[in-house]
Amino acid sequence: MYHKMLYKVLAAVLVVFVCTAGRTMAAPRVDIYGPGQNVVNLALAAPLTAPNAEARVMGAQLQTLVNENLSFLPFMRLTDPKTVLGGTVLAGVEPPAADFNRFQLAGSDIVVTTLWPSGDSGTRTVQLRAYETSGGARLFGKEYPNVTQKDLPEVADRFCADLLEVLTGNGSFFRSTLCFVLKKGKLSAQVYLVKPTGRDFRQITNIPGEAMSPTWSPDGRFIVFTHIDQRSHALGVWDARSRRVQRIRFPGDVVIGPSFLPNNKVAVALSNGKYPVIYQLNHVFKKEQVLEGGNSINVSPTFDKTGTKMAFTSSRLGGPQIFMKDLTTGAITRVSQNGSYNTEANLSPDGTLVVFSRLTSYGQRIFVQDLVTGQETQVSFGPGSDEQPSFCADSYFIAFSSSRGGSRGIYLTTRHGGDAKRVPVKGDCYFPRWGLPGQAQ
Repeated sequence: MYHKMLYKVLAAVLVVFVCTAGRTMAAPRVDIYGPGQNVVNLALAAPLTAPNAEARVMGAQLQTLVNENLSFLPFMRLTDPKTVLGGTVLAGVEPPAADFNRFQLAGSDIVVTTLWPSGDSGTRTVQLRAYETSGGARLFGKEYPNVTQKDLPEVADRFCADLLEVLTGNGSFFRSTLCFVLKKGKLSAQVYLVKPTGRDFRQITNIPGEAMSPTWSPDGRFIVFTHIDQRSHALGVWDARSRRVQRIRFPGDVVIGPSFLPNNKVAVALSNGKYPVIYQLNHVFKKEQVLEGGNSINVSPTFDKTGTKMAFTSSRLGGPQIFMKDLTTGAITRVSQNGSYNTEANLSPDGTLVVFSRLTSYGQRIFVQDLVTGQETQVSFGPGSDEQPSFCADSYFIAFSSSRGGSRGIYLTTRHGGDAKRVPVKGDCYFPRWGLPGQAQ
């Protein structure tokens, strides 16, 4: 949960502190975007309260949280402490007192040290540093004052986000929150939030009916979604400031797959019984202009961070396919070149990739189309059915809904594919979408 005091405490936190020993250098960049992404081997030294004195209270808890966080990164290989000759308890947290050679011998490229200088119970300060094991060069360091036990998950997320940004150039994964729908029965589904690591699970809507297709606003203040009850379709709007939901009706229209543009305006497909038309709404949710229409089904608009590209699903060639529209010139190009049933497109924020769901002979599977190279990559392989993919703000991680575990769950993969990791949430979960909440608060 978000704590008011936590924000006050951590607003001035994450100050980079200068270590007197060791030279600072640029971190070895991990190329997560290239097809041959490299792997970084990272070790966590035991947290200390003093030389050779292990922190066993909050220190041990924070260590566990950081370790769990980093296990979600497919390019991160964590060193087993048992393989470190001499153990992970050091005589210091920086050179020359800290012996990083033992971690290098265990195959680690980077070692993280943690110091609780005044103890690790109560309200304390903690310092975390990352070093290269070869040569002992400091990559970066962070200090977090006034940390209590309840603050530990937030500290772990903030540190891991900064570490990820140093290594890859983007720390959005640990700064993100997924919105999604948890379905409990016919016309009974509410919107929930959860961190991609499974923490901070909470319900944000509680209105009769069924929510579908939630999505975050770019500033993290709003979530819009389709809402259906026994009488009508509506556009649902949740405000993070007021924690309230409003339903906006378009008389006679079916509301399908709303999405935000970078300027915080909403695009949504509306249908009055004929072919759905994609409209742009103004800031008070009135129809402002048509983005795409015609004598075919046009739904599921999704935009890059510039707002000049819109991917969408259309039946203009028969079965549903993915198309791209240049909103500056009006030019439309086909994205999905294979398969007869491609839907649920999501455009990466950097505008270079489209992820979508395809119906195959083995069920629904997730594919990524590279708009630069023209290459198509299948990134999910079942079992079960994989649907409703979406990109993280880093244009690297992908969340999707899958029935591979029996119940419908949320899974994470990357633009390259690989083993999908389940977000630990119970219940039938649909429509995961990434957001960066708190930016407007």
